[in-house]
Amino acid sequence: MPPSDGIEYCHQFVAYWWREQDVKNFHLPLPAQTYSRLRAEAERTQVPATALAREAIDLWLRNQLRNARHQAIAAYAEEMAGSDLDLDPVLESAGIEHLLKTGKESR
Repeated sequence: MPPSDGIEYCHQFVAYWWREQDVKNFHLPLPAQTYSRLRAEAERTQVPATALAREAIDLWLRNQLRNARHQAIAAYAEEMAGSDLDLDPVLESAGIEHLLKTGKESR
């Protein structure tokens, strides 16, 4: 039966998933405060500290990839602005009109 704490269940799933993967070792010295907080969280959730560290690093790397992709798209859009590859003017007008009608703001 899954643990009642959703976070604990997630950590246990990630720990199980990592056991099934091709894993490489990586020595990572941590500042004392980071080490202490990691150990405390591992004890609180009953999940190995290595599993928590892997999960945190993986999340950070996914966010870095997402940010890089966003920046690349924004750079491309800026470069293509005003060219033949820019947004179709009719589509752009329709999008602006829709946003004004629905009151939705951009992120």
